[in-house]
Amino acid sequence: MGDGLTLSRREEQRIEILNRVLAGLLTTGEAGPLLGVGERQARRLLKRYTADGPRGILHGNRGRQPVHAVPDEVREQVASLAAGRYEGVNHSHLAELLGEREGIVLPRSTLARILSEAGVHSPRPRRRRSRHRSRRERYPQEGMLLQTDASHHDWLQGRGPRMVLVAVIDDATSKVPAARFHMTEDTEGYFLLMRDLCRKTGVPQALYGDRHAIFWPSTGESLAEQLAGRRSPTQFGRAMAELGVQLIAAHSPQAKGRVERLWDTLQDRLVAELRLADVSSLEEANAYLPGFLARFNRSFAVPAEQPGNAYRPRLSTAVLEGVLSFKYERVVSNDNTVRVDQVVLQILPGPNRRGYSKATVTVQETLGHRFSVYFEGRMLPSKLIPVRKLLTPKPRSRVLKSANTPTEAKVWKPAPDHPWRKAVVTKSLST
Repeated sequence: MGDGLTLSRREEQRIEILNRVLAGLLTTGEAGPLLGVGERQARRLLKRYTADGPRGILHGNRGRQPVHAVPDEVREQVASLAAGRYEGVNHSHLAELLGEREGIVLPRSTLARILSEAGVHSPRPRRRRSRHRSRRERYPQEGMLLQTDASHHDWLQGRGPRMVLVAVIDDATSKVPAARFHMTEDTEGYFLLMRDLCRKTGVPQALYGDRHAIFWPSTGESLAEQLAGRRSPTQFGRAMAELGVQLIAAHSPQAKGRVERLWDTLQDRLVAELRLADVSSLEEANAYLPGFLARFNRSFAVPAEQPGNAYRPRLSTAVLEGVLSFKYERVVSNDNTVRVDQVVLQILPGPNRRGYSKATVTVQETLGHRFSVYFEGRMLPSKLIPVRKLLTPKPRSRVLKSANTPTEAKVWKPAPDHPWRKAVVTKSLST
């Protein structure tokens, strides 16, 4: 307009309708529904329009700064932090970190609008909707079923070793009661995870995992298993049976979707917080986890359908040390020794029998790598003996040719005085 006033399309439509009322083409009662207001409000709009012109239909706060608007200096600070220190953090996580660490409390929607206007976009764009899936119903009570898995990821973003995160998530509440970084995905890592869980929270009723060889025996059956008519459990499976925890196998990644979605969230949030805390080692990462999990559970946990929990009582460290250990069956040699890999144990003479030759015993190795021998449920006195080292072979006097060096075939020639060289002359008798 000539006075520099800019009108929206809706305001232009209102002016056109009010002009029709002034021209006698419409009544205020007819104009009300077209304006989106009642008849009384239509009369007020017509009165203001007649007195002040187009400015009369504008809202009274047009051009004013809202009282709850975010100050410009705060907007600049937020945009600077999002592009600098908190680079790569998604909007929801960034809103939490700004409130906890910077004292800047903003709703996620307001933060997203500020960053969008500043040209700082979220590193996690919204996913397209996939085809319809039906979600499995949660278990009704906490502790009835825990899903477990391991995530191979560059958690330290090159500041330290590449590690594996093993964790359990409760199916009823989405709480993460235990998690631990480990160098590889192996039985020892899951033993340490279950030790933390059973010592601090309790023993769950069931554990849901994939068909990894850590949980389930391989496909091939040994002769002893065929004769016995049953499969021998893995070390982890045997330990869960001793704890009374039911192992349930998932047949696809979608079947354990809750723990798969957990990795998606942790690979975003936990990676960012480890970077902000400048964590660069396995020990530092495990020390940081408890505080992070406490905040994570406050934000993401949901109430269970039934109150209370189904965890069995917590176990002491001594009990867990005996259960969460490696156990091997061995036959005692004639010299009363048993061997596990490179470890040899000498069984000492017992009070009731001189030796245990040919007896089947159980060798137990704890997570602290302490060994003991058990026979019929009783621990036998034993001691470690050093493995005899092989003597270093002496170097040969002649030089050995490489296997790739071509060699000429030598033709053997008899010595000059060899019997083969003596000619035998046979004279034929003439007739």
